[in-house]
Amino acid sequence: MLSDAKIRAIKPRDKAFKLTDSHRLYLLVKPNGSKLWKWNYTYGEKQKTMAFGIYPMVTLVEARAKRDKARAELEEGKDPSTVKKLRIEANLEIARNTFELVAREWFENARTQWARVHADDIIRSLERDVFPTIGDLPISELTPPKVLEVLKGIEERGAVETAKRVRQRISAVFIHAIAKGIAEKDPSEKLGAVLKPMRKGRQPAITDLKRLRKMINDAEEDHARPITRLALRFLALTAVRPNEIRGAQWDEFEDLEGDEPLWRIPAARMKGDLDRKEELGGDHLVPLARQSVEVLRALWPLTGRSLLLFPSNRHGHKPMSANAIGYLLNRAGYHGHHVPHGFRAAFSTIMNEWVERHGKKHDRKIIDLMLAHVPKERVEAAYNRAAYMDRRRELAVAWADMLTESLPPPTILISRPAKEVGSAFRFRPPAEFSGDFRFPT
Repeated sequence: MLSDAKIRAIKPRDKAFKLTDSHRLYLLVKPNGSKLWKWNYTYGEKQKTMAFGIYPMVTLVEARAKRDKARAELEEGKDPSTVKKLRIEANLEIARNTFELVAREWFENARTQWARVHADDIIRSLERDVFPTIGDLPISELTPPKVLEVLKGIEERGAVETAKRVRQRISAVFIHAIAKGIAEKDPSEKLGAVLKPMRKGRQPAITDLKRLRKMINDAEEDHARPITRLALRFLALTAVRPNEIRGAQWDEFEDLEGDEPLWRIPAARMKGDLDRKEELGGDHLVPLARQSVEVLRALWPLTGRSLLLFPSNRHGHKPMSANAIGYLLNRAGYHGHHVPHGFRAAFSTIMNEWVERHGKKHDRKIIDLMLAHVPKERVEAAYNRAAYMDRRRELAVAWADMLTESLPPPTILISRPAKEVGSAFRFRPPAEFSGDFRFPT
C-alpha cells in the first residue's frame, strides 16, 4: 500500500517504474520525475488501462476514489473508459450550448411568426440587455439569481416594462432548450413575481434632465432611419405633440437663416378648437433655438425636396409612421418608461423647475403657451405678443442648451447604422409643392 510519505520520497530512475497500491491501482514514475496514476482492469476479454491524473494534482485519496468509482461502474457491466469519454463529451456539449447560442437558434426558428419590427426589437433587446451578462454561460447551468441579475439591471435604468418583456423572452428560450433536452428547468419562470410593478395612469415620461439626455443618446445610437433619429431630436427640442412633428411641412418655417427662426404650425393642424387661442389667428408659434435649426439643416439634404420634413419610408407624400419614434424608444430599452408624448411632460417639469431659480414673473404661464395649452387667465398686458414671444425664444434657448449639453451634433445622426428600407422608398415632392422654399445645405 502506498502512502503520501512514500510517494514524496521516491526518486526517479533511468527507466520508468511502477509503485503499486491496492486493487490494481499504481503510480507510474517516469525518468523526468513526473508521477501518473493508472489503473488496470479487465472488461470482457480485454485488458485495459485508465489514467486518473498526475500526482500531486491528484492526491492518493482522490486516486483511490476514482478507482473505486470505476470499479463500481465495472460491476454494473459498464466500461469505465467509455463512461469517462461520454462524460467528457457531455460536459463539452454543455459548454457549447451557451445561452446566446440557444437564444439565437430559438429566435431564428420563431422570427417568421413576428412582424419584422417586432422581431428586430426582440433580438436587439437580447443583444443589449442579456447576452453581455449571461450569453456565454451554459444554458443548463443558469440559476434564478443569475437571471434576476440581468432583469434587475434593466429595472435600474427605469425600464420596468422592458424587464418584464425580457423575462418572457428568456423564458421562451428556456422552453426551447427544455424541448431539445439541453436544459431541465426554466430559472426565469417565477421571477415575474419579484419584478417591480408597472406604473399606471399618465403616459410615462422621464422628467430628470440627466436621464432624459441619456435616453435620447441611447435611442439615437440604436438602429433607425436617420430621419427617425432627427425627428426624435426635433420633437425633444420643440416639445410639440408627436402628430405635429409628423405633419410638419417645410413651408411652415420662417427666417431659418435669420435671427428669429420660427415654426408656424397652422391652427388647422393643432389639437382642439381653432379658436383655442386668439394669438395670430390661432396658429401655434414655436420659436426655434439654434439646435433646432441645426436639426433642420441636417435634415434638408434628406427631405428638402419633399413637402414633409419627416415623410414615410415608402411614400414621400405621406407622414412617417405614428409609431416610428415610439418604436425607436422601445428598441433602446425605454418601453413603458418614456413615450414620444412624454417630451412635453419633460419640458414642462424641467423648465418649471428651472424658472423657480432663474425665471421671471410670468414664465409658468408662458411655458403653458409654449405647450399650446389654453391659459386659465391672460398673461398680463405688460406681456403683449411681442414681449412674450421674445421670452418664449429665451426659454426655448435655455431648454435646448440644457437638453443637448452632452448630445452629438445632428449631422452625426445621419451616419449611424440604419435599418434596411425597401427599394420603394423615395423622397418625391407632391405635385402641389411649389418648391419655392430653399434652405442652404
